[in-house]
Amino acid sequence: MTREQLNKALLILLLVICTIWLVIPFGMAILWSLVDPSEPWTADRLLPPAMSFWRWRDMWENSSLQVAMATSYTLAPLAALLSLALATPTAYALGRIAFPGRELAKLLCLLPLVVPGFVTAIFFTSLLFQLGLHTWRFGAILFAHAVLALPYAIRIMTVSFEQVRQDHIDAARDLGATPLARFRVAFLPALRPGIFATLLIVFIQSIEEFAIAFILGSPDVVTIPTLLFSALGQDYVRPNAAVLSLILVVPNVILMLILERLLKSANPTLASGKG
Repeated sequence: MTREQLNKALLILLLVICTIWLVIPFGMAILWSLVDPSEPWTADRLLPPAMSFWRWRDMWENSSLQVAMATSYTLAPLAALLSLALATPTAYALGRIAFPGRELAKLLCLLPLVVPGFVTAIFFTSLLFQLGLHTWRFGAILFAHAVLALPYAIRIMTVSFEQVRQDHIDAARDLGATPLARFRVAFLPALRPGIFATLLIVFIQSIEEFAIAFILGSPDVVTIPTLLFSALGQDYVRPNAAVLSLILVVPNVILMLILERLLKSANPTLASGKG
């Protein structure tokens, strides 16, 4: 087999795997969300016998979906901004300041990712209760989402700070630029891709987080994941769960595609420009 044939075979294999892994589950979710209640979709039928948007209308009008979407899409951007603000000082120290044990400190910042997310959420929720921060439920969930996403934010921003070129900072200083002007012309161009990547990653993490929102928020604060897991409980209705799954997943897929395009467009060699 020639190299060209091998590459073609591997490409076909990759497309098959992607089809099985992504297209089929998404396709099944879309079909289940369109099943009309007048005729159930039974195992002896390849496609639903009757399709409509009744499930979407019913979920929008007769469930907590509107409240859950408003809560989630308010919580996620605020958590992204707060996590970015909390991560920036640590990322600056790890990316720009040389000190003994810096590489170890970078590793320690990533250790929370080793622990299963649900376990971390339970222990962090217990800590919030002990500190008395659970009384303001929305604020406690917001703080928890921002803190739990810190490993991602710190790592991304650390790499971004490492991309800032010292000669550009020195040139701006020699030309009499103020600290704010130095940040604008030397730091900001290199940090911009990392800032956007951090905001998107934390946004997605917050949108998908279930454990803390459920433990701290129920029954007053409802998010899309808590509504979805409730639909998967005792009164499980597969078409309703499919609607909620698509509402949760599709925006995140779009955001991940934006993130991938953003990171591909970032050129480290041109990350910082002269002022």
